[in-house]
Amino acid sequence: MRVAAFVAGLLAVLVAAPPAVASTAPKYPTSFSLPDGFTPEGIAIDEGRSAYFGSRTTGAIYKADLRTGQGKVINEGPGTPSLGLKVKRNRLFVAGGTAGTARVLDARTGKLLKSYTLATGNSFVNDVVLTRDAAYFTDSTNPVLYRLDLRRWGRLPAEAVTIPLTGDIAYTTGINVNGIEQTPDGKGLLLIQSNTGKLFRADKKTGATKQVDLGTELLTNGDGLLLEGRKLVVVQNFLNTVTWVGLDRRATKGAVDRKVTDPRFDVPTTVAAFRDRLYLPNGRFSTPPTPTTPYTVVAIDRH
Repeated sequence: MRVAAFVAGLLAVLVAAPPAVASTAPKYPTSFSLPDGFTPEGIAIDEGRSAYFGSRTTGAIYKADLRTGQGKVINEGPGTPSLGLKVKRNRLFVAGGTAGTARVLDARTGKLLKSYTLATGNSFVNDVVLTRDAAYFTDSTNPVLYRLDLRRWGRLPAEAVTIPLTGDIAYTTGINVNGIEQTPDGKGLLLIQSNTGKLFRADKKTGATKQVDLGTELLTNGDGLLLEGRKLVVVQNFLNTVTWVGLDRRATKGAVDRKVTDPRFDVPTTVAAFRDRLYLPNGRFSTPPTPTTPYTVVAIDRH
């Protein structure tokens, strides 16, 4: 009798229990659109879930929420390119392309905090990496790096320092040094030379370079770089390929681990990570830009 009563009561509770509620957790889109005609190049993602994109024509900065894919222009740009981007502590560092400049913006409001003239004459300031105490910019036309020394509390310097690149690297026609990252040990810099497909390690202070031994592998059309532990992610733009390179700690040698292509790629340029994904803007370099040309951002698995 008691067992029967217990079972009957349990069945009543189960029948009366409300159905399970489906999860309301946001589903981050695996692709989303940028404004028509935006001509994106760089991407940076902050400590939250905001992604920043720069226009290579107007220099505008677009800020998007990765949870929804929606966003807005937070800076209309100076009318000159915004290429490589990095963000840290609510400050956005912007490589200025043919303008030969670097800009630092408030990442929350888009307000210009400081602008630097890195080069006069022919130049192509292409990408930037942030280290513990400096920002380093590449120049695809001139064999130099530009360094902004970040003072205590991140105070911005009055001017930039130019570091000549020496050693193994040799500039030639076309896009030379493009993407930049730190070495796994944090003591040097990694530089990808797009036109030759070679990878170099550079001394942060002297600019002396040594080619990274990748065997017979070339990373032709290498653009944006992202270091994750001892794996270097290389975006090979016109090849529509993302390549993972395993490196030793000092980045003296490495080997390609894998390559990924995706039908959604349309000349991806740069890369940034968020949670379990890598996000890449499609630069569409092979498509003539117009005010109505559509542009997208795509996400792939991080590992």
